[in-house]
Amino acid sequence: MSHLTGLSRRGFLSGAAALSGAAVLPNAIAAGPQVELTAMRAQAQLLAPPRPATPVWSYGGALPGPELRFRQGDRLSLRARNDLDTPTSIHWHGMRVPNAMDGVAHLTQPPISPGGDFLYEFDLPDAGTYWYHPHMGGAEQLGRGLAGALVVEEETPIRVDRDLVWMLQDWRLDHSGAIVPGFDGMHDAMHGGRIGNHVTLNGRPAPRIAVEPNERLRLRIVNAATARIFALDFGPLAPVVVALDGQPVAPHAPKGGALLIGPGMRADIVLDATGAAGAAVPVRDLYRSDAAYEVATLAHGDTPLRASAPNWDMALPSNPLPEPDLASAMRHEVVFNGGMMGQMMMGAEAPAMIEQMRQGRMWFVNGRASEGHDGSALIEAKRGSSQLIAMENRTGWWHPIHLHGHVFRVISRDGRPTEHREWRDTVLMAPEERVEIAFRADNPGDWMLHCHVLSHQAAGMAALLRVTDAA
Repeated sequence: MSHLTGLSRRGFLSGAAALSGAAVLPNAIAAGPQVELTAMRAQAQLLAPPRPATPVWSYGGALPGPELRFRQGDRLSLRARNDLDTPTSIHWHGMRVPNAMDGVAHLTQPPISPGGDFLYEFDLPDAGTYWYHPHMGGAEQLGRGLAGALVVEEETPIRVDRDLVWMLQDWRLDHSGAIVPGFDGMHDAMHGGRIGNHVTLNGRPAPRIAVEPNERLRLRIVNAATARIFALDFGPLAPVVVALDGQPVAPHAPKGGALLIGPGMRADIVLDATGAAGAAVPVRDLYRSDAAYEVATLAHGDTPLRASAPNWDMALPSNPLPEPDLASAMRHEVVFNGGMMGQMMMGAEAPAMIEQMRQGRMWFVNGRASEGHDGSALIEAKRGSSQLIAMENRTGWWHPIHLHGHVFRVISRDGRPTEHREWRDTVLMAPEERVEIAFRADNPGDWMLHCHVLSHQAAGMAALLRVTDAA
């Protein structure tokens, strides 16, 4: 199959500069008349040699899938083909696409059947870091490897020496290196989701990434796991967050020092490689302090690139997002219940929830469990109206809540205004936390609102937002 029109000049220069680090970079596809992307079976060396390769599902045989790079204002035209023996689709996570292009099988499009194809075409108004993955049988299809990054470059990017994607994936492997089946396990669904026992960065286990002392990197970090939350610690280095979920934010240090990033979420950081010549600086996941491990090592070379870290501007230009009007916003109360160790019942709705549990639904949005595409809308909004959703997590588990087709501001957490009032498409809610988000409902259609711990979504934590044209 042909799925490459050629690397962009920027992509080529970035790759050439990577030198020994290039082995851990995804394949890149530049904008062209039309791109092809095929879902297929492949083999990937998830475990360090000489351990055996792992049978995976992939896009184009690459793991992760090819990195798609465009410029802001480009038009994406991509023919998705399915060489698997099961239906699939592609969702463009975080992108403001027309409803028919959102890739939710049975809601916005028919599934792509085995041997079939589907043409995705839409404009790219927003620069940023996004990603693509199936939205059908997602826990299994994503868990078997179907994921890739989509980067939309700013017309005038910030100055860095290298611009790299780091895609994090989580795997549950047996002793032979094969993926353990059972993606719909009840225990996983009722707890924190399907957490694996092996993590890769760009398809590699704990890679060593070559950097030059005082080199400046822009790292576009994508959490493509089905359930794992990461808290990335860069040791003596000082990451600066410049974008969240692709949207620019005032440059700042991660709260508490570690970069917290839930499933489906992204963070762009600027990182100066300020380690000493020859230093090996580990990047560690500290989400579970009792089970910390290395995600990667930044191996500093012997010759500094410059005398000290550069003092270049880190502020990204804003995207053309419609600002919500909080004074006129329609207000909605949304409560998430269910799972183990949570407030599973909701007063008079408890009997109905118990009946849904007997049917295998374990998570509830305002007392109802749904896959989010059965036709009934949790919220109906007129096009152009402002909406404020007050979400309450009455469970004992973390939930990354993702809204399709729109980007929202995070207004408050537990009644306190957020420091950066950041734009996001996925917000991570802690147990018992209350979060307010606001957005302008300017994209007509039926859009999913769901937990991106995909076994939670499959067990009911999903709903629909319906945006209709104003009468």
